[in-house]
Amino acid sequence: MIEVPVYNQAGSKVDTFQLDEAKLGGEVRKSLLKQAIVMYHANTRQGTVQTKARGEVAGSTRKMFRQKGTGNARTGGIRNPIKKGGGHAKQKRPKSWRQAMPQKARRLARNSALLLKFQANDVRVVDNVALDAPKTKVVAQMYKALGIDRSCLFALAERNENVEKSARNIDRTKLTTVAKLNAWDILKHRTLLMTRSGLEQLLA
Repeated sequence: MIEVPVYNQAGSKVDTFQLDEAKLGGEVRKSLLKQAIVMYHANTRQGTVQTKARGEVAGSTRKMFRQKGTGNARTGGIRNPIKKGGGHAKQKRPKSWRQAMPQKARRLARNSALLLKFQANDVRVVDNVALDAPKTKVVAQMYKALGIDRSCLFALAERNENVEKSARNIDRTKLTTVAKLNAWDILKHRTLLMTRSGLEQLLA
């Protein structure tokens, strides 16, 4: 069991949450975690690079000069790859780098990433985040009270417009919901900030 302290918005400890490691797979599966990170990273690649072949550049197909007798090296048309402005000998074409993983494997990788964060004490759980109106200063003060000074992934149980508008102006902060958590986002940010209701929803 991992004891997770629960804080209020002022940064004071108000309770302790008992986390059963078995609910997150019991162990960190590093090979599966790497596979998931490679997949998410590959899926961000556009793959739209393209260069022109010799048949796609503008220019005549006429042989520039006769094969023999001129003293020059033999050559063909002006569009061949060794000429300035000619086509590429090994041209690049659009390619899809997309990879896929089964849903169960993605969830298991997410749980391994969560367990790694809890073991490293990089998770902050707040009892509740209540804002009457959008106010970035309130969230910034909560970050400071919780010791969050680097990148942060803020995971809510459900969407909250006031919290989203208050936190989105803070540098290196990404907002999401517990249902959309994935291994890439969890490991990309130094600290994971969650509400208690969100944690309970995730473990359920």
